[in-house]
Amino acid sequence: MDARALLRSVRMAGSAQGRRTVAAAWRRERADARDLPRYGAGRARVPGAVVRAEPMPGGGTVHFARSVLRVRVAAGGAVFCGWDGAAPEPSYALAAGPKWGPAPGPAEGGCPEADARALLEPDQDGWRVVSERMTVRVSAHGAVEFRTPGGRLLRRELPPRWWDPAGTDGGHGTRWVQRSETPADARVYGLGGRAAGPRLAAGTYRLWNTDPGGSFEPGDDPLYITMPVQLVVSDSGCHLVFHDNTWDGRVTLRDGEEGAGSGHDRYGGCELRMDGGPLRYWVVAGTPSRVLAGWTALTGRPAVPPRWALGHQHARWGFGSAQEVRRVAAGYREHGLPLSALHLDIDHLDGHRVFTVDRDRFPDLPGLARELGEQGVRLVSIVDPAVKREPGLAVYDAGRAADAFVRDGRGREVRGVVWPGEAVFPDFTDPAVRTWWGGLYAERLAQGFSGVWHDMNEPVSFAAFGDPTLPRSARHALEGAGGDHRQAHNVYGLAMAAAGYRGLCELRPEQRPFLFSRSGWAGMQRYGGTWSGDVATGWEGLRASLALVLGLGLCGVPYSGPDVGGFTGSPSPELYLRWFQLGAFLPFFRTHSAIDAGRREPWEFGPEVLGHARAALAERARLLPYLDTLAHVAHRTGAPYVRPLWWNSPGDRALRDCGDAFLLGDSLLVAPVLEPGVTMRSVRLPRGLWYDTATGEAHRGRTRVRLAAPPGRIPVLARAGAVLPVAGDGGAVELEVWAPRRDRTGGGVVFTGDPEGWRRPRVERFVSRWAEGAVVVERDGGQEPGYPVRVRGAGS
Repeated sequence: MDARALLRSVRMAGSAQGRRTVAAAWRRERADARDLPRYGAGRARVPGAVVRAEPMPGGGTVHFARSVLRVRVAAGGAVFCGWDGAAPEPSYALAAGPKWGPAPGPAEGGCPEADARALLEPDQDGWRVVSERMTVRVSAHGAVEFRTPGGRLLRRELPPRWWDPAGTDGGHGTRWVQRSETPADARVYGLGGRAAGPRLAAGTYRLWNTDPGGSFEPGDDPLYITMPVQLVVSDSGCHLVFHDNTWDGRVTLRDGEEGAGSGHDRYGGCELRMDGGPLRYWVVAGTPSRVLAGWTALTGRPAVPPRWALGHQHARWGFGSAQEVRRVAAGYREHGLPLSALHLDIDHLDGHRVFTVDRDRFPDLPGLARELGEQGVRLVSIVDPAVKREPGLAVYDAGRAADAFVRDGRGREVRGVVWPGEAVFPDFTDPAVRTWWGGLYAERLAQGFSGVWHDMNEPVSFAAFGDPTLPRSARHALEGAGGDHRQAHNVYGLAMAAAGYRGLCELRPEQRPFLFSRSGWAGMQRYGGTWSGDVATGWEGLRASLALVLGLGLCGVPYSGPDVGGFTGSPSPELYLRWFQLGAFLPFFRTHSAIDAGRREPWEFGPEVLGHARAALAERARLLPYLDTLAHVAHRTGAPYVRPLWWNSPGDRALRDCGDAFLLGDSLLVAPVLEPGVTMRSVRLPRGLWYDTATGEAHRGRTRVRLAAPPGRIPVLARAGAVLPVAGDGGAVELEVWAPRRDRTGGGVVFTGDPEGWRRPRVERFVSRWAEGAVVVERDGGQEPGYPVRVRGAGS
């Protein structure tokens, strides 16, 4: 403990909760000192020279003097590489689940079948596997290259290095480092939810899900969701690499340089250091859309939220009473503002105890839910994993009876400190515990809640010093394999999401669950979405909000959004409005704030802001059919709702560093205002023709344009030829068509059907074209569209 941590612990000791956090921190330190294995001296090891190779369906095994590499091409084109006997399964990430219906739980999915057409064969300096989308070359000393079918380098993994604990032959306690090279022009995105992005600058990023404590800004790292997932874009092509390892690690990125030194390129690079676990990874290559389709085919398609969850939602830590909830709901009605849901934070619980209700402040919660439901407003409940350690409390007693809580190396319950005080933590890596926990959501449904949000599930245990989580030596089931918190920490939130999701599916099988989680890992999209967490109130926090949504979407998690207005403090009217206008075009649109922060209702910022917020909410309501369509597109293809500007033009280098604008689906381009005092926006446009939706003015792509951004709106452009489903005056679906270029056609897709259940949606495809001097819209196949059509733009 350093001097700063010691001073913090002394200050916190002044309150009962503070004293508990000091005691918890010392317990964690003692447990780890007692139960964690010591690394001590280790033996460095590299693969050595190649000895022999064994071809097999989908690839083969290459034997080196001191290691073994398995290469396997899966049906669909993804390539798996595993060293030292590492196999694709078991894995918390993989989930070959159903195309439509409830997603599988952790370790319930499966690895895709091998592509029997791909075979391991001799190469000039080693071996190679040729597949439809990639050629994999393995050198005589263990370097692995991934190239396009045309031979262009996507990625080169250099021979790894291990540090085996002395006296062993390797294993899960083995630390390792893997260095790689990428083209000099490559740009890297992903690694989960990063506040600085979406393009990741050179530097080091930690892989350890972390509550930053208080609010965060772009310089803070790591945050709540970290994933060993990198999406790399270069002139050679796009690829995604996923190191399937849940341990703590660090990724160090290095930018390349073209024409360095004597004129040769200096490769970009990555160094991945892991504290243990298997060295295994997947590589998926292709266009951005093909990469995300392949990635979510491996890890599970994104869940489709119920349609109401695409509307505006409002939350506050500190509603405090049913009367205040009613007052806020009435305020939205009186000001003519659409509202889909209100979220209740920990202050509605009895002493912050999970699965309880404060009966004094909320005497009839089911009645409140029914009352709001009649107004079209749902209730959403917070659910934390920590259970107050209190004999006589129903959840604690049931958990003890089920042996559900994490234990230390001596078999005792691990005790931490969270909002209710001293608490214990369910072991969600145990299937039986997930089943038990999922059944507890019956209480939430009985209280009238329509959805849940998981918080504090990194997991957090307050600590006066050190890492605010469980001891690394804490024991976990890990699906029967057994292990400690070093392996389980990063998947704790993912496994909790699986428990809640499966429980809701079984308790209410006719409805799609609405669940979003602050923490998670690769594959979390199959259970729901996430949000920014406690983003700082300020223009830096606003910029971080967009970076998080874009970065998570490229990791396969398309449904996310920030706390609009920031979690802390009081935003200025201008900042609040610009954040609100951005949120209106993000998948998850929720205002939220801390108990000691300013209010976030639009009418609290004056009549001008209220009027502009009303216009933003009206546009959100108008676009709900389009957002619903994007949700189904994400489920079918993995494509995020919110996409970087280079999504359809990855070869356009000028777009790769653009992080201040985004595509909403294929049809709209949104340029939010992210700086104070700005009334004009400069935007680099992708290829094609784009219409300013406010003025109808056409702009040619591959140029930089300046667009008006008055206080009442942010610039939104529509792609020429786009066919968008929107809500008409009566709420029915209409087609908004933006005229294609005179020599081109356009189109769009519309999903309609069950707004909350599992009935398969209907898919309709449309084409737009010019005929006899007018824009014609028809179904794919030539039939009449069947919807009212409104044509905008003139084409050119």
